[in-house]
Amino acid sequence: MLEVGTKAPEFCLPNQDEVEMCLRDLKGKWIVLYFYPKDNTPGCTTEACDFTEALPDFSALDAVIMGVSPDSPKKHRNFIEKKDLKITLLSDEEKEVCELYDVWKLKKNYGREYMGVVRTTYIIDPDGKIVAAWDKVRVKGHVEAVKEKLKELQG
Repeated sequence: MLEVGTKAPEFCLPNQDEVEMCLRDLKGKWIVLYFYPKDNTPGCTTEACDFTEALPDFSALDAVIMGVSPDSPKKHRNFIEKKDLKITLLSDEEKEVCELYDVWKLKKNYGREYMGVVRTTYIIDPDGKIVAAWDKVRVKGHVEAVKEKLKELQG
């Protein structure tokens, strides 16, 4: 996991509409960058829906929410339409950004080992610095915790 206080690694990734989004284009804004394993799975769906529901609160705090997973833009678009999501989803099919942000890890499930995304959230300040981080995120209550931390950081 990246250290709080370090500069957030630069990246450009396509969103659900295949429009390239770059970190540098969001300079001056607060960014909630969350990494998740896969579209349309229970935990990931709950997290995306919770962030969508809280979007007005985050917007009021001048924050942009972006979810990143290895799914394709097309899968993201289907996920957004199916669940009526209002957040931006970025496609990291090559897992390069997942590796930059240290979330592509060896995981274990029922004795099986495989590489995958460890659910992680970063808050990046308007200067491009990581000011808060959560790894191995438990979805329940997470969005609320991120919102409270953001308020505290802006306080």
